[in-house]
Order: sequence, then structure tokens, then C-alpha cells
Amino acid sequence: MTATQPETAEQKPDAFLGIDIGSISTKGVIIDSQRQIIARSYQWTEGDPVNASRRVIAELGGQIDQSKVAVRTVGTTGSARRLVGAMCGASVIKNEITAHAVGTTFLHPDVRTILEIGGQDSKIICVDGGIAVDYAMNTLCAASTGAFLSSQAHRLGVEVKQFGEIALTSKKPANIAARCTVSAESDLVHKIQVGYAREDIIAGLCKSVSVNYLNNVGKGKNIIAPVVFQGGVSKNVGIVKAFEDKLGTTVIVDPDGHLMGAFGAALLAAEEPISARKPVEGDATSCAMKSGELNFDALQEFDFATRKIECNNCANHCEIICINRDGKLIDSWGNRCEKGELKPRH
Repeated sequence: MTATQPETAEQKPDAFLGIDIGSISTKGVIIDSQRQIIARSYQWTEGDPVNASRRVIAELGGQIDQSKVAVRTVGTTGSARRLVGAMCGASVIKNEITAHAVGTTFLHPDVRTILEIGGQDSKIICVDGGIAVDYAMNTLCAASTGAFLSSQAHRLGVEVKQFGEIALTSKKPANIAARCTVSAESDLVHKIQVGYAREDIIAGLCKSVSVNYLNNVGKGKNIIAPVVFQGGVSKNVGIVKAFEDKLGTTVIVDPDGHLMGAFGAALLAAEEPISARKPVEGDATSCAMKSGELNFDALQEFDFATRKIECNNCANHCEIICINRDGKLIDSWGNRCEKGELKPRH
């Protein structure tokens, strides 16, 4: 009998990786050629987007048979998308609005409004005909974010994962000030001191988050059903109910709603033409993408470092961010003119 030969990179079925690097959490997915998720990962960023991304990519790589599946392209989104994009040779680097809209409209073609609440930010996207036509993000107030809920859960001695279920047991939610974080926390302390039931306080907090979100992030937006709620906070059934009560409509929560940014980035990467992914010497692509597929092991071995420099070649004095791999410049950004452009080392 002839031994079965391993498939070459060209013979392997195509797959595509998307990663969403946020300030609190880093999410990743791998999709197949049918745009189905075949691997998923969720890790805490912990102030280190490079290592968080490494952990996510390593976990994703462990969920697939790399001898039978080839990741052809990578897409990144989130606050550290440019950094991680350079690190792993991403062919698509998109903002969160685009990635979330693409992912959501793929799964829910009729969606008209996307509500998203993450760890430290929140956003609303208005969709018409599958296209994002308007959006807004939170500005300075953190009272409609996951970080606010986590801090209040700690204050109440409750795991944030239990928050939603406890809120649903409330018969009379407390009225918690929804103007800002400071007023909400002050009101919460007062409610504890005068003896409000814990479930009523928690339900009141859920209501407060929804009201703050709609009054700030959603201010002036035409919120039309179908409404899809995503981000880590969408797993909180208490917040979901608060939105439904306030909007008077069903709020859809996708099982992978917390991964929607990464899913959108993967979908965008899947649309990238193969001809546009030629490795360039001195660029991360030449090592992260090996023989037409992502080299999972190499990403764990490289030494990545960032540094900030000020360009003094013109009056702009641009702050330029440089990313180095094993001591060599592979990407930079922040310059507003060609005088501040830095070339990767060959």
C-alpha cells in the first residue's frame, strides 16, 4: 500500500482568520470557504495586545487540523488592529464599525440597527439595505460599558456572569441615576445603604445602562427593528430585557455576538484576492504567511516590539508608531506627509 501523502498548501481547503483586538478582550475566529466558523477564541487583553493576539491565534490553531486546512488570509479590527495586522501579515485592516456591520449583516441580512457594548466602549450602527448608513460611539461616559457593570458587580459581591439572571428575578427594579458613572455609583451606594433588595438594585443597574446608552450613544438615531445586540454585554440577559422594555421590540442576540467584529474581519479577509497577498521582503507577510498559508508557529517565536518617535522633518512634528520584528522595522504609521515615511528594513 502507498502511504498517504500530506496535502500541500495549494491542495488544502481554504480558511480565513479574523481577529478583534479590544482594550479589554481579544477575540478571534477562523471561517471556512462556506463562511462557517470552525474555530473561535476569546481572551483577556490585559494591556498587552501582542501577547493576547498570540494566545488567541495559538488557540485557534489548536482547534483546526493544520495539516488539512490552510489559513490563506488574515483580517484585523479593533483598537490595536494596525499593530496586530503588521504582526501577522494581515491583508485586511478595518475599523470596528465596518467589521461589525459586515459580520452582522451576513448573519442577519434584514438587520436595521446594531447595538454593541464592549468592555470600555459602545457603539450603534444604523443599517439600510445591508449597508451601514450612520453610526455613533460613546465619548467620555463609561456608564454604558462592560467595565462599569464589572465594577458594580464587584461592589455588590456578585459575579458579573450572574448579573443578568439575578436581574430577571426582580419584581421592582430600583431607579438608578443614568446620567453618568459618578451619579450612578453614588445612587447605587445610597440604595445599598437604605436596604434595597440586591436583585432590585441589579435590575436597576441594567435599566440604567440601557437608558444611558440610548440617551448618549443612541441620541438622535432612528432605531428601527430588527435590532441586533452584540458585544460581551449582550450575554447579560438583564441588559437584553432592559433594551426590549425600553425599545418595545424583540432584541436579537446571536450566540457568537461577542465575536462579531472578528467574524466580520474574517469575512473581509475571505474576499481579498489571492493575487493581492504576495509576500514582500522585510514585511511581516514574508514570515507569517509561509507558502501561501499562515504560519502559526512562527507567530509565537518572533520578538515584536513597538516604539514611538517624533518626526522633526517638518512643522507637523508627527508622532510615529514603529513596530519591529526581531529588531527590524516591519511597519510604521502616524506620519501626515511623505517626509515622515519610514521604510521597512530589507
